[in-house]
Amino acid sequence: MRFFLILGAVLAALAVVLGAFGAHGLRARLSPQDLETFEVGVRYQMYHALALIVVSWAIAHWEAGTAITAGWFFVAGILLFSGSLYVLVITGPRWLGAITPIGGVAFIVGWLLLAWTAFRG
Repeated sequence: MRFFLILGAVLAALAVVLGAFGAHGLRARLSPQDLETFEVGVRYQMYHALALIVVSWAIAHWEAGTAITAGWFFVAGILLFSGSLYVLVITGPRWLGAITPIGGVAFIVGWLLLAWTAFRG
């Protein structure tokens, strides 16, 4: 339980740092479209960092197995979705955009598993 709470808090803090970096450090270097893409990555990272905190609560209150799996899907989604957007914008290889939807699917699976955990709880 503590693992996902700590990870969620750290990833939320990192989202704030990345958001500030994007707003102040990248604004002059990126096109408006690339800056918007970067901000989407930050936004989804924050949403799912908070979801990890919810997962830690769910583990404490309901059957842990499905909630833990949901947590790992959220982590995978952050890495694949947000991570691919960050790398795409900063380094430029557009083929990374093909990875982003896999992260989106991981987010969806994580939410469905969390819903299933609550339903069964």
